[in-house]
Amino acid sequence: MYFSVIAIVLVLMNTYFLTASRDVIFASKQSFIQSQSGTIAANLSDVFTTLTYEGVGQIISRLDLKGVTHVTVTGADAEPIYDVAIGSESPDSGYSPAEAHLALQGNSIFISRFSEGSFSSSAYTPVTGKDTGLIGVVYVHEYDSEQGQILIGLQSTIKSISFVILFLSIVMVVFMIWTIVNRITSVLKAIESVREGEYNYRITIRGKDELALLGDEFNSLTSRLHETEEIRRRFVADASHELKTPLASIRLLTDSILQNEHMDMPTVREFIADIGSEAERLSRITAKLMTLTRLDSKLSKEHSSVDMRHVVNQSLRMLRPLAKSNSVTLHADLQTGCVVDALEDDLHHVVFNLVENAIKYNRPGGDVFIRLTCSDGFIDLIVEDTGIGVPEDDLPFIFDRFYRVDKARSRVSGGSGLGLSIVRETVFEYGGSIEAKPRRGGGMHFRVCFPSSARDTISIPPASLPTDSQAGDAPADNTP
Repeated sequence: MYFSVIAIVLVLMNTYFLTASRDVIFASKQSFIQSQSGTIAANLSDVFTTLTYEGVGQIISRLDLKGVTHVTVTGADAEPIYDVAIGSESPDSGYSPAEAHLALQGNSIFISRFSEGSFSSSAYTPVTGKDTGLIGVVYVHEYDSEQGQILIGLQSTIKSISFVILFLSIVMVVFMIWTIVNRITSVLKAIESVREGEYNYRITIRGKDELALLGDEFNSLTSRLHETEEIRRRFVADASHELKTPLASIRLLTDSILQNEHMDMPTVREFIADIGSEAERLSRITAKLMTLTRLDSKLSKEHSSVDMRHVVNQSLRMLRPLAKSNSVTLHADLQTGCVVDALEDDLHHVVFNLVENAIKYNRPGGDVFIRLTCSDGFIDLIVEDTGIGVPEDDLPFIFDRFYRVDKARSRVSGGSGLGLSIVRETVFEYGGSIEAKPRRGGGMHFRVCFPSSARDTISIPPASLPTDSQAGDAPADNTP
């Protein structure tokens, strides 16, 4: 396309421009020659009834005919009466009797040619006698080689410019192709490297054009791929480690039973109970991994309007025995009318996990505060505890999969490091947000925010809604 544009420009420069210049010169020649022949004819008209050599010579000698190279005056029979060369001699006067006969019919004729680097222009003008009609023809000829040479020089200059433009265009196109091919080759090489698994590969394309933007997008993509691959590897390693521990325990216990033929029945029952505990732990880990897989797949679900107060009360009723066994007091302050478009089971899991963690990682005699509010189209669920809290260095990672602040204590309490990850993914799935920060005075502060449902009414059995005082061991007004 670039060469096509250049070719069109060069063709126009070498044809249209020169043709237009030649036509302009032809027009100027016509105006000049016809004015000269018209002047001679006007001076001869209405003076003579018949043209003679002496009379015509006297009239022409008084006229200023600069620029004209030949003048011929004919009679009524188109035969030359007066013929004179003015200035320099032209190679040929160019007089044509046939054109003179046409002029005797009352026509003004102009003829101009450009050949061999010169302009040859002629004009035939009829002469009207005194009361006798047409008595002759004035023929004026101009031979101009000077303007012809100028036009030839201009044509030669344009050709030289055209060759220079063509050469520069070829050099420019070759450079552009070489540059583009090199840049595209670097992109292809980078793609091949990434295809082979080298996700940390980066390319550098200078400039601000589309290829440079493509390089930036490619680097951004490889960064995401590298990050995703690191998360996948860490996830596989952590999952393998978590699954390997209960499996190793089960194998060790079964081997101990099989290799000891004289093991007493109480010991066998104890080992079998331990095997059941490890199997249950393995089942919990597998279920949580399946939950995370479901959340990652972004499968569409049929949402319904769920009353968050109902969900929180159900979760607190189930966790009340755990709170009593850990000597932890639950405080609930739940506003009515907080409705979320979601699945009730997912919201129950979010509330249950946050409150359960607040109980497990609390101190004996501690408190857990649950507050539910609804305003400005958003629903806030706040869970605070007076427990051990999370160190500042570990706080940014508590929502990562398999991350545990105190791994030894987490294993004792049954934690797998997946609960908060599931909570975060569930909250994000419904367009919400979650934040965690240390609570003033010790413990943790979790805040979950959901968009409020646009639906007006929901149907919830009244009998299933416990009061705030039933949800915990302290009245609602104890919430700070």
